[in-house]
Amino acid sequence: MSAIAIDAGTSLIKAVVFDDDGHEVAVARHATEVRRPHPGWAEQDMDSVWQAVAAAIREVLPQARDGVRFVALTAQGDGCWLVDEHAEPTGPAILWSDGRAAPVVDRWLRDGVAQEAFRINGSLGFAGLPHAILTWLREHDPDRVASSATALTCGGWLFSRLTGVVGVDLSDASVPLLDPRTSAYSPELLSLFGIEWARPLLPRVLDGPDATAGLTRAAAAELGLAEGTPVVLAPYDVASTALGAGSTAAGLACTILGTTLCTEVFTPTVDTSGDPSGLTLVLGSGADLVRAFPTLAGTEVLGWASDLLGLAHPRELSALAEQAPPGAGGLVFLPYLSPAGERVPFLDTSARGTFWGLSLEHGRDAVARAVFEGLTMVVKDCLLAAGARTHELRVCGGGSNSEMWCRLIADVTGLRVVRPADGEVGAKGAFLTGLVATGSEPDLTRAARRHVRLDRTYEPEPDLVEGYADQYERFGSLRRIATRGWHLDRQGRQGRQGHRQATQEDPA
Repeated sequence: MSAIAIDAGTSLIKAVVFDDDGHEVAVARHATEVRRPHPGWAEQDMDSVWQAVAAAIREVLPQARDGVRFVALTAQGDGCWLVDEHAEPTGPAILWSDGRAAPVVDRWLRDGVAQEAFRINGSLGFAGLPHAILTWLREHDPDRVASSATALTCGGWLFSRLTGVVGVDLSDASVPLLDPRTSAYSPELLSLFGIEWARPLLPRVLDGPDATAGLTRAAAAELGLAEGTPVVLAPYDVASTALGAGSTAAGLACTILGTTLCTEVFTPTVDTSGDPSGLTLVLGSGADLVRAFPTLAGTEVLGWASDLLGLAHPRELSALAEQAPPGAGGLVFLPYLSPAGERVPFLDTSARGTFWGLSLEHGRDAVARAVFEGLTMVVKDCLLAAGARTHELRVCGGGSNSEMWCRLIADVTGLRVVRPADGEVGAKGAFLTGLVATGSEPDLTRAARRHVRLDRTYEPEPDLVEGYADQYERFGSLRRIATRGWHLDRQGRQGRQGHRQATQEDPA
C-alpha cells in the first residue's frame, strides 16, 4: 500500500505519495501566504494552512491506487500557533521568522539569561520561539493570551485537525523549554525566562506511540481517506529533512538550501559547552539528538539579489555568478538580510546585510558571486559551530538544484557534497518516520539505508579549498567589524521611530 507524507513549509505545502519502496509516485504543491502587517512581523492564517494541506492531500489521493496505509506529517517549526480549549485558532499564527519579540531576546542576552539557558538545554533561543512570543503577547496583547488554551506549532496544529489530539512532537517541544536529558519541560527554564505563568499553555509532548493517532471521521470525510487511517507526527521539517537525506550515520551532515539554510548533525549526547549557538532537538526517547543551525536568511537572499540585478529567476543569478572568478574580485557579502537579524551560528537581532570592498571595478557578475559565496560561508560557519567530525555533506532544498552552488559548497567546506535523488526530502523523512512508527522498519538508520537514494557527488578542488579558507577568515573578521555598525544603525533607527511617534502624538 501507498503512504502519503505532508511537508507543510512556510510558503509551500507539499503532499507526496510514496510506494512501498519509497519512490515518489505523485506530488502536489499548494502555496500559502505569509502576512507582514507590520515591519518585522510574519503571520499566517491557520485555517488557510489547513485548507492548503487538505487540498494537497485530495489532489494526490487518486494516485494512491492501492490504498493508503498511513499519513505522515512534518511542518515548519517554532513560532506560536495559539488555540482555545476547542483547538480553534485565537488569531493568526506567529511564525518562526517573526521579529516582534526581538527586544525581549535582547534583554535576555544582555542579562545573561539566554546564555544560562543554553547550559541547560543546548539551545540559544531567538525571537521566533514561543517563550519570546508569549512574553511579548502578555505585554502587548494580553487578551490573546487570556483567550488561548494551548501554544501549538504548525505540526501540532495540523495533527490536531487530522486526529483531534492536541500536542506537539519532541523536536518541536525541544526549543526553548525542554530539558533534552529528560524529554520533559524544565521548571528551571520556565523560571529563568520568567514565564512560569505560561506553563498551562505548553502542549502535551507526544513521544513514541503517542505521536500516532487515527484520522477522525470529520477529517476523513474532508480528505477522502478512511476513518482511523494512522496519522504519524514526524519531527519538524528541518529534522525530518536530515532524516530524508540519510544523514543519520556518524560523519554525515545535512544542509537544507531553502528558506532557511539549516545545517545539521546527529549527536548521541547533549553538548552545552563552548560558545552558546544553535539548537538541540530531541527526536525521540532513546534516539540520537540533532544539533541544528537554521539561519533566518536563506534562499530568499537569492530572490532579493535576482530582483536587484533585474533577473527573472535565481537560476539566472547562478549562471551570472559563474562568470566571475572565485573570490568575486575581493567583494565580500554578509548575507544577514532578515528583518529579525540572525540566530545561528550567532544570535544578533541587529544583524544586517553588508557588502565589503565594493567599487566601480565590480560588475553584476561579481555581486552575484559574492552573494552565493556569502551564503556558503554561513554554511561553513554552522558546520564548524556544530563541532562534529564530518566527511560528507548531504544537500537538499531548492538551492541544491544549482550545480554551481553545490560545487562552491564543496570548495568552501572542503567536504564531499552529495545530493539525494528525492525531490521532496522533508516528506521522505516523514515517510521514514511513518515506517518506523507503524512497525515496517526497525529504526530510522536502517529505514534511511534502505530507502534513501543519492543523485550526484561533488568533490572539493584542493586549490580552491585553500583559497576559500583564507576568504573565510576574512569573512569572519569583517563580520566582527560590522557588528558595531549594526548596533549603531539600530540605535539610529530606533531614534527615528521614536521621533516619528512623538511627532504623531504631538504634531504641534
